[in-house]
Amino acid sequence: MSPLPELCYPTVAELVSSARALAAQRPGLCVLRQVGVSRAGRPLHLLSVGHARRAVLVVAGAHANEPAGGGTLLALARRALQERELRDGTSWHFLLCADPDGASLHVTSAPRSLYDYHLGFFRPAGPEQPEWAPSVLPPDRLPPETRALLGVIDELRPYLQVSLHGTDLGGSWVQLTRDVPGLAEPFAKSAAELHIPVETGASDAAGWPASGPGVRVMPAPEAGPAYPSLPDDARHSTWYHAHRYGGLTAVVEVPMWAGDLVDDPAPHPAPAAALRVLANRLLRDAGEVRRVLRDTRLRPEDTDDPLLRAAAWGLDLVPGLAADLTRTPPADGTRAYVGSVDAFARRVPLRAAAMLRRALHGTDERAAARLEHLVALWSDAFAVHFRARWVPVEHQVEHQSRTVVATALHARERAA
Repeated sequence: MSPLPELCYPTVAELVSSARALAAQRPGLCVLRQVGVSRAGRPLHLLSVGHARRAVLVVAGAHANEPAGGGTLLALARRALQERELRDGTSWHFLLCADPDGASLHVTSAPRSLYDYHLGFFRPAGPEQPEWAPSVLPPDRLPPETRALLGVIDELRPYLQVSLHGTDLGGSWVQLTRDVPGLAEPFAKSAAELHIPVETGASDAAGWPASGPGVRVMPAPEAGPAYPSLPDDARHSTWYHAHRYGGLTAVVEVPMWAGDLVDDPAPHPAPAAALRVLANRLLRDAGEVRRVLRDTRLRPEDTDDPLLRAAAWGLDLVPGLAADLTRTPPADGTRAYVGSVDAFARRVPLRAAAMLRRALHGTDERAAARLEHLVALWSDAFAVHFRARWVPVEHQVEHQSRTVVATALHARERAA
């Protein structure tokens, strides 16, 4: 993997500082305000550009380990201030970071390699993720970050909500809660210009209708999920909250490292057999992490560690997910889909090992060393198998920004 260029991902503090500077430069047009607090008391900030009732809401930082969204959000805010046509009857609103607590625990803002990225990795358990919480928790137990995001949607009633996401290694794709005709062409053009593969068979969107290569529309509520064992369901997330006001949500994914194996729409010669191999590897790798966890010396207070909680949550998903992968026929029979599932099946135990290593560092160094060996081994195998190449941060931001603007313009025509 090539090294990171001079740009890196902004921290939450840097996002707030930049947003405050923009608001100071254009006080008549730009406002920064607090819209809630996290579980740990960290403020949630919303930057607004323009005053029109027709609104676009852009959310960054919903997943702590997907850092490109912060830079994209700032680039979009500057474009909205500079380009009058973007504000033509439309106001733009930017939730700077939906999960500042999670962001404080993911500490690789400038990763030099996939291994380096995982040494500082954090992604909270599903019930603690702001966008996913409504799909796994009752309304009276939602975390304050989720309640703040829902409150912003209720206030703004956006015709479009965009959630900025990313992947460590793979390609770019878009998930829509309603179709946006015409989006696939500018999305694909941007990806091609910036040498970013389009993930045509994203496992996250398995079985969903395609609006175009890499653009998937979430299925109707009555459709069965592609992976029945997974507790979270996008159709019960905050993404669908905009529907009560006639709006829709677009989720724009961009990779840190590109892997062209996810960009091949050709039929796989034996997809069911390939998925059985991947399921067996998933069970084997997760079993290695479980053995370390079983043998370690945990103190009673360690059980409340968010790193340990997240690692255990991920490991608990493995048996059901492996069973899902061996169902026949597969949700998608393309090489791209098998490649995407391959990446997904590598991530689950790798992430669990990475977070457990951090949780045990300083309390059980022998176990932490075993886990660091697994993190190094699996990170390297992941990168080598997918022929990983670094996507410059400015390209990640540019592609995500272009896709957001294209979605806003096409969705505006639909909403008019």
